[in-house]
Amino acid sequence: MEFLETILQELKNFFGFGNLMEIIASGDYRQLLTYEGFTALLRPLIPVLLILEIIRAAFYKRFKVIDYKISFFTYVLNAFIGRVISIAMVGLIIGLFEKHALFTVDFTWYWFIYGYIIWEFAHFWYHFLAHKVRILWCLHSTHHAPESMNLSVTYAHFFLEAPYADLIRTTICILLGVPPTMLFVIMFIDGTYGAFIHIGENLVKDARFGFLNRIILTPSHHRVHHARNPLYMDTNFCNLLPIWDKAFGTYQNEDRQIPIEYGITRKMKKNSFLDAYFGELVALVRDIKNAPGLKNKILYIFMPPGWSHTGDHKTSAKVRAEYFRSLQKNESDKVAKEPDLDVPAGAPIKN
Repeated sequence: MEFLETILQELKNFFGFGNLMEIIASGDYRQLLTYEGFTALLRPLIPVLLILEIIRAAFYKRFKVIDYKISFFTYVLNAFIGRVISIAMVGLIIGLFEKHALFTVDFTWYWFIYGYIIWEFAHFWYHFLAHKVRILWCLHSTHHAPESMNLSVTYAHFFLEAPYADLIRTTICILLGVPPTMLFVIMFIDGTYGAFIHIGENLVKDARFGFLNRIILTPSHHRVHHARNPLYMDTNFCNLLPIWDKAFGTYQNEDRQIPIEYGITRKMKKNSFLDAYFGELVALVRDIKNAPGLKNKILYIFMPPGWSHTGDHKTSAKVRAEYFRSLQKNESDKVAKEPDLDVPAGAPIKN
């Protein structure tokens, strides 16, 4: 009986119906107009959309259990550990750095815009470093391991990634004057939208959303971010506002002529949860063990994924550079092979 109660409670936690059910039970629907009521109303949105996504995929006979395997087992493993550590990290950082903030701002609509821009800046750097520092990539790669895109991917994270992310994001925001109350509101919005942009083609085929694709980062942009195609690698690090991606040159629109290939470039055991969760750590330990000298061993920890002490680098920057050189060469060869249609001076013109 206790086991069933535990399962029921975990389902309530997953769907986030708890607070909403309390409001409904109280009969005081005016609470829905408060921040707490608003968050209670929105929290079940992503889980409900995930169920609709699965139902629609099953209806069109596109549902594959294997597409959800890595995300499901990762969620179960992280359900207790990651959540507690992440909350503790946010509280710790606020306690340590709030008194050292360069300045503080009020919770007004215009300062909220400032706060969100700072949050995106902090999110960009957490996300960028997670792709560019090998040990941090070991924490983040679990999220990129699934070879299909659907809403369950938002739950696929190594349990230490959220504390690392909150360490970077919370520290930057607090030091740059974003008050904790504003930060928590931004975190809720970012978390909800950050989950939504993982929506798959079973629910939304073309995720560019018309004119919005030029203003915000849509699910289309995030599909690009999860791709291993050379054109798309290490792009679109922001979550909602593309400000910092455009500023730092990492912004990339989806090219509908290039089908997206999801997953990571390392050869994985097909749909293996253990390889998705621990594979990059195992590969890093192996590289450190085989590297000659202490310097190379340390470099493997902090250099980008794909770096090698032999000089045979396969980093994303190198792969992308070779891809663009290949495109340029193909274009040059195409131009060179085109026949010269210029008519020599004085030559007779044939009808």
